[in-house]
Amino acid sequence: MELARQISHKKKITPRYAIYTNFYNSTNNVIDNGILLYFPAPNSFTGEDVIECQTHGSPVVLQMLLNVCCELGCRLAEPGEFTKRAYLNGKIDLVQAESIIDLINAESEAMARGAMLSLQGTFSKYIKDVSAQLINLRVFIEASLDFPDEDIEFIHHAKIKDKLQVLQNDMNRLLVNAKDGVILNNGAKVVIVGKPNVGKSSLLNAMTQEDTAIVTSIPGTTRDTIKEKITISGVVFNLIDTAGIRHTDDEVEKIGINRTFDAILTADICLVLSDISQDIIEDAYYQELLDKIPSHIPRIFVHNKIDIINEPCEVKEIDTQKHIYISAKKALGVDLLQREILNAMGYNQNNNEVFTARTRHLDAIKRSVLHLNNAFTNWQQLEILAEEVRYAHNELSAITGEFTPDDLLGEIFMNFCIGK
Repeated sequence: MELARQISHKKKITPRYAIYTNFYNSTNNVIDNGILLYFPAPNSFTGEDVIECQTHGSPVVLQMLLNVCCELGCRLAEPGEFTKRAYLNGKIDLVQAESIIDLINAESEAMARGAMLSLQGTFSKYIKDVSAQLINLRVFIEASLDFPDEDIEFIHHAKIKDKLQVLQNDMNRLLVNAKDGVILNNGAKVVIVGKPNVGKSSLLNAMTQEDTAIVTSIPGTTRDTIKEKITISGVVFNLIDTAGIRHTDDEVEKIGINRTFDAILTADICLVLSDISQDIIEDAYYQELLDKIPSHIPRIFVHNKIDIINEPCEVKEIDTQKHIYISAKKALGVDLLQREILNAMGYNQNNNEVFTARTRHLDAIKRSVLHLNNAFTNWQQLEILAEEVRYAHNELSAITGEFTPDDLLGEIFMNFCIGK
């Protein structure tokens, strides 16, 4: 408050009242004029006393005002410090704190909506509801351990098993929602691979709706990876066009092919593109390409150039693998391909209220589910049951920050912009 009086020369500053004033430097010269607001604790974003100065947008003026504040004893905020203080003072939980940076970095309307849902507490409510059930179950189990001989209804083991089944169902629903949230937040890397001249660059152009890549009939035109972002149902994907796989003596093309293999190893999905007019089943180069794709990476087999042989665009399932028939040149079937990309990621396209989540959230939920499954398996051994339920509860508590190591907090807030 004293700082506000010194820089504004106002004796009376009413809380939550916009005051139009001059801002002065240490020699009492006017720096600028604007709005001064005072938010007393605990009714502020951080839960502490906060002074807000709204000036004209000149970087020079802002720096002058910062300089005089520092002369009067202030210091510059660290990255994410305001949000971190809000978390430490109990104004928001850790999920809400992370959603602020997600909202800032949102690249689509769906991502922005998802981040706002998390900021408003939708994700946190899921966590807290399940945590409350876990706490009740822990009390139930501890009572059973403390009074094993008491003939009291609440210690009957059958009720423990019933409660565990309900918790397992709720946790599995939470896991599904969190998976959608991670996909929405992180997107995915989609790599287009195939032989030269099967239409990889044409497919990139069709999916981006721009002439991003050069398309010619000359094999080996694409000699490096080309990256573009596309949005499918609000999810941002990094689409990567690669050099065609073939044996070549061209040193530059060889480098491009090696980069293709590098891109495959870091892919989330591979689109294996082929020319439908060619017989690729016995093609040695094609088989070599398939061998390069790790087994855990989903593959979508895309058969291009149906316009040449007048085949319909459609989706088939052959030996549990998805095969899509398209024309990249005519942009036929691109919508089918986009839908299958979302399906391959496991994203629920009908859920319009997906909250954003992070990989650390998903990993914690998976560990919590594992502990609950162990608890269900050992529900008649109360000591093991008690430990597994406690572990499950701790994993969920780490998501919202009720039980979180300090080094994790440092990692989270270091990614914020200065002062946010």
